Amino acid sequence: MDSLKAEKIESQSLPSQEPTKGGGTTFFRTCFNGLNTLSGVGILSIPFALSEGGWLSLILLFQLALLCWYTGLLLQRCMDGNPGIKSYPDIGEAAYGQKGRVAISIFMYLELYLVAVEFLILEGDNLNQLFPSMGFNMAGLKVGGKQCFVLLTALVILPTTWLKSLGLLAYVSAGGVFASLFLVACVFWIGAVDGVGFHEGDVLLNFRGLPTAVSLYLFCYCGHAVFPTLCNSMKDRSKFSKVLLICFVASTITYGSMAVLGYLMFGQNLKSQVTLNLPVRKISSRIAIYITIINPLTKYAIIITPIAAAIEDTRPFRNSRRTVSIFVRTLIVISTIIVALAIPFFSYLMALVGASLSVTVSVLLPCLFYLKIKVAARRFGFELVVIVAIMVIGSFVGVVGMYTSVKQIVRQF
Repeated sequence: MDSLKAEKIESQSLPSQEPTKGGGTTFFRTCFNGLNTLSGVGILSIPFALSEGGWLSLILLFQLALLCWYTGLLLQRCMDGNPGIKSYPDIGEAAYGQKGRVAISIFMYLELYLVAVEFLILEGDNLNQLFPSMGFNMAGLKVGGKQCFVLLTALVILPTTWLKSLGLLAYVSAGGVFASLFLVACVFWIGAVDGVGFHEGDVLLNFRGLPTAVSLYLFCYCGHAVFPTLCNSMKDRSKFSKVLLICFVASTITYGSMAVLGYLMFGQNLKSQVTLNLPVRKISSRIAIYITIINPLTKYAIIITPIAAAIEDTRPFRNSRRTVSIFVRTLIVISTIIVALAIPFFSYLMALVGASLSVTVSVLLPCLFYLKIKVAARRFGFELVVIVAIMVIGSFVGVVGMYTSVKQIVRQF
């Protein structure tokens, strides 16, 4: 749903440039960037998703991976034969004019904003797991637990958001792929060596939990906003379909492994993030939690930069002083703090994003844009039937998932 998800939309919010002749990104580098795009915070909630849906819901994970891979191919086909298309908003404009560009931009920036909120919630949950008695007094009020760490994390992150050039942070965040693999290895070590074992997970299918499970599964594959940018950056754009195949297969193996390990270890006792179930006294558990904590610190600034850049590019703020930029970015951070403190439910917020924004950006809009741009695709045939079926399934998953997620969030208050 995010490491390059930040870098991804940052590149789309800046003026597009033609790749220089003979230049461009290599096939393997593009594969790495694609994997980085799909390797995000979803890996923490994937075991919880499996516990909600039961073992048979893994079939849905594989089906959603196949579905999102196909809609990624549709985006590539929208770019074929039109070198002027370099980003997702460009595809929206090619299909429906300026309205299409504005619509996709709104969905993308809202998705980024909620991911930034999830980062703060994730930091608060995991730091509270390590230091449960931490707290301080502020304006006569005692602030402790998760709220304390959300505020402290935002305070640490705030100066990084004032930077307009985030090349260094983007470079650091490229380690997201290896961090995800290392996290899976740590969880396996905890189960196999540190005595937790693999004796839980006995629910075959839970119909009531399926909407939440599907929404969380879908969140893991919501990297479509960056796919056009990655495709445009390649030396040979015709090989991008192979890049998509490699990325979706590899990420599905990673997500599936983490889901199975977590569910076998903790069963129905799984919390919204698998790291919250780990025995804190074990060194391997602390390493896993530290990996989880450090990653968002390097990604938060990149996540909100496209949002800030879009605001700063509007007429009232255009050509304004540096202090105005700092003020805008500080207000964005403060607003994410407020939302994180008001809705501190990581899994259900992630499910809501998956059911609404991810369904729209990764499933519905690629189909609509493709049918609009490619006239031949509207002729009745196998391809049209498949695309219509995907849209129907996506709409159903979105509506049911949104209803379930909102219902669960309301219940928590």
